[in-house]
Formats: sequence, structure tokens, C-alpha cells
Amino acid sequence: MNPGLTLIAILQGKPDKRDELMATLRAFVKPTRAEPGCVDYHLHVSDDDPNQFIFYENWRSRPDLDVHLKTPLLTAFFNRRMDLLEKDVEMRFMKMDSAYPE
Repeated sequence: MNPGLTLIAILQGKPDKRDELMATLRAFVKPTRAEPGCVDYHLHVSDDDPNQFIFYENWRSRPDLDVHLKTPLLTAFFNRRMDLLEKDVEMRFMKMDSAYPE
């Protein structure tokens, strides 16, 4: 069964805040993967730009993602994100078309 929602989140960090941003983003991975609606959740760093980070996320459903976005960890981040980012988070919502491996 395919996930109900895929999210690609692109974050462009301020160069002078890279270490803080990286630590913050890495801290999201373990607790997010433990959320019941999370199918998988991966943090990537661009090979071309060390200040660009991408989350590739698959969720059981949009309501599951909405619960995730309201967790204290994410709420705290979104409240101060512009201290760490050059521009706001770009979110691309998608539906997986290929068969998801069983």
C-alpha cells in the first residue's frame, strides 16, 4: 500500500546558522519516525549547497502530517524558523505514483 501523502520540504539555511540548523533538523528525525502516521522520514543535504536541506517524508495520510506539524518540536521550529532560514520553508505535497514496496 502506498503512503497517502508525500512531502518534500526544502529549507535554505543562513550560512552563519548552518551548524545550529543542522542540529535542529537532525533532532527531528528520531521522534518523527516514531510517530504512528509516519511511513518514512529522511533528511538530506544538497551536494551543491551545504546550506540547503531537504526532508523527504511519506505519511499515511494528510491528517497524520497535520498532527506532526503541530507537535511541540515542529511548532517551536516554525516559530523561530526565520532566524535560521534565508527564506521560508518550501513545501511540495505529492502522491506516490509508483508501487510502494511491501
